[in-house]
Amino acid sequence: MAPRAIQELLGSFPESQSAPYSFGNAAGVCPLSVPGQVPWVSPFSPQNSELFTLTYGALVTQLCKDYENDDDVNKQLDKMGYNIGVRLIEDFLARSNVGRCHDFRETADVIAKIAFKMYLGITPSITNWSPGGDEFSLILENNPLVDFVELPDNHSTLIYSNLLCGVLRGALEMVQMAVDVKFVQDTLKGDSVTEIRMKFIRRIEDNLPAGEE
Repeated sequence: MAPRAIQELLGSFPESQSAPYSFGNAAGVCPLSVPGQVPWVSPFSPQNSELFTLTYGALVTQLCKDYENDDDVNKQLDKMGYNIGVRLIEDFLARSNVGRCHDFRETADVIAKIAFKMYLGITPSITNWSPGGDEFSLILENNPLVDFVELPDNHSTLIYSNLLCGVLRGALEMVQMAVDVKFVQDTLKGDSVTEIRMKFIRRIEDNLPAGEE
C-alpha cells in the first residue's frame, strides 16, 4: 500500500499492493509515518509544502506502477488535483480575503500573484492572452515539484506535474468558473520554461428559483 502520509495529504491516493519507491526527487520510501486517520490538511500549506514536494515523486512513481500507460497516470494526477482543488479553495479564500473576481484577467492575477505564491512560493508570469481575453498562459520559471527530477525514457508522454492542472480546475469550479487547464511546455521535456495554458469555458450558474437572477 502507498504511504499513509501521502494518502492523508492528498485525500485520494489509489490503493496498491506495490511497495513505493522514488521517482526522482524523493529518496526511498516516504519518511513520514502517521498512525491512524487524521483530518485532511492542505498539502500546499506552508508547513506541508516541503513534505509535499518530497513525497510527490513517490506518488507519481506509485501511479506509474499501478497504471499501464502515461495517459492513465496523467488522468489520475488531474483527478487527484481536482479533489484537492475543491477542498483547497475554502482555505485560500479564508486566508487571502480575496473577493469575487469580476473578469478572467482579475482571476489570472489572483492565481499567479496570490495563490501560487501562497502555496508553492513562486509567482508565475501571465502572458499570451488571447484576443478575446478568455485564454492565457502561466509561465513558471521554477516549478518546485520537479526539483532534481528527470523523466525516464519510457515515460516521455508523462505530464509529471499534471496534478496542478487538476487543482486549478477544481478550485475554480467551486467559484462557478469552468476552465480548461493543460501543460503546453515543460522543462522536464527539454523546454526552456514550464507553461500552463488556461482557457475560460463558461460561468457555472447557481440553480436559482425561476424569476430570480
